[in-house]
Amino acid sequence: MADLFASVYNPDVLSCLANLSNDEVFTPPELANQVLNMLPESIWLSTTAKFLDPCSKSGVFLREIAKRLIRGQLPDFEYRTAQIDAKRIAGEDLDGSDEAYLYRLQKVLDHIFHEQIYGIGITELTALMSRRSLYCSKWANSPYSVVQFSDTSGNIRFKSLQHAWEGPKGKEKCKWCGATRKEIEENRTSDETYAYELIHTQRPERIYPDMQFDVIVGNPPYQVNDGGGTGSSARPIYQMFIQQAMKLRPRYLSMIVPARWYSGGKGLDVFRASMLADKRMKKLVTYNDSRECFNGVDIAGGVCYFLWSRDEQGLCEMETHEPLGVNVSVRALDEYPVLIPGKTAVEIIRKVKRCSSQFFDAVVRPRRPFGIGSDFPDKNGDFGYRWRGGLERIDSNRVVSGKEMVDKWKVIISKAAAEHAGQTDKQGLRKMLTVIEVLPPKTVCSETYLVVDAFDSEREAKRLAEYLRTRFVRFLIWQATPTQNISKGCFMFVPWLDDGQAVDDKSLYEYFGLTDEETRYIESTIKEFPVK
Repeated sequence: MADLFASVYNPDVLSCLANLSNDEVFTPPELANQVLNMLPESIWLSTTAKFLDPCSKSGVFLREIAKRLIRGQLPDFEYRTAQIDAKRIAGEDLDGSDEAYLYRLQKVLDHIFHEQIYGIGITELTALMSRRSLYCSKWANSPYSVVQFSDTSGNIRFKSLQHAWEGPKGKEKCKWCGATRKEIEENRTSDETYAYELIHTQRPERIYPDMQFDVIVGNPPYQVNDGGGTGSSARPIYQMFIQQAMKLRPRYLSMIVPARWYSGGKGLDVFRASMLADKRMKKLVTYNDSRECFNGVDIAGGVCYFLWSRDEQGLCEMETHEPLGVNVSVRALDEYPVLIPGKTAVEIIRKVKRCSSQFFDAVVRPRRPFGIGSDFPDKNGDFGYRWRGGLERIDSNRVVSGKEMVDKWKVIISKAAAEHAGQTDKQGLRKMLTVIEVLPPKTVCSETYLVVDAFDSEREAKRLAEYLRTRFVRFLIWQATPTQNISKGCFMFVPWLDDGQAVDDKSLYEYFGLTDEETRYIESTIKEFPVK
């Protein structure tokens, strides 16, 4: 029996499956156990607690839950089974106490697998994988299964559903998850519909009628293509799994999701507000670099996992993993409209807010400031034109908005937040903004850039550009930037530039009262902007 469970609970097997795609990332066993470690120890001693993974892939959560429950109900499991295996290897007969222990062990396994652990596969394949991880057989009624069920699924179900299309022909979207019919049908490579059971219903409690789960845990799919914008566009769906799981009112809820919901994400404003205001958020762990959790998988904005406790309210323990180490704080999540995970970053922003009442998010112009996309230039245009190919010319009749800025000096920045796909360099530094330039009158830009502000004089524009190049300002922009794209909302913590105020880092640190530790923190995370 020990040999059997040693093979089932082998983390190396599932570690190999941990990184198949960015929207359906498989969970490494080490990460699954970090999540489970947040639960109270008493839960593993319970013979009545029920556990559900509603988005099971490799079955790693179910498997690790089973291991903990077995140890909780049979504390001597490893020791006794090792003794029995040693006798078998030596060719010795088992005595009555050995046989009695094996009988007791099987009873415990039957109870745990039949009465305590449940899962929903996100696809037919992952359901089979999950059963193989938990039962040692993809068929729960197979003679090779460690426990016997009356059907092939056991407690790990999979139901093939269809999307509920609505909308005009050719632009149909699923009313539940927002996936487009065109994207689903054009990219289908199997019979899978990717219509996940938990989020394709108004009443998730009907999936398991009369069942009350104590713990819901998982790593849900992150997004679906919704066909928005100029080409394929991704819509987050992980928040739907969280919302549906909350409807089931478990004692504890924990999920691993992208951290970009802290300050952005398509359609996540209501979700973010509700999560930040929810006093039942007991712990929130953030990894700024997703590769620390998922080897080789780069998820813009990092990843997080949380513990939500239905019966407890209070402040949230924030644990943030950064290049400089791990910092921990206990605070309310709704201090600001967006969530700032880093402890030192929050202290810096508090000081900035105490000294300032006006911020640049009120003046930064919206995307496509002149109504021009990524258009190619005109050879004989009468306006200067800054686009991704450099500075050229464009015809003035292509300027359809922002005309009040045409004759002004304009400060523009790149819409892309950083280089290296948003990751830090080898020294752990982040560039943050790749272009900061001043455009003269009669010069416009494409949608590749944002106009921060426009002035009558070149001096004012150059002063703002100098301000934006400071590490201090770019650090503040980063705190509200969830992905690679900069928007005006990313400037919510950048204070208004007062007349006569110095615009070098040293002066700004002194003006806002930053400590030496806070100054070192900024300069150890943000790269100095190159001087041309």
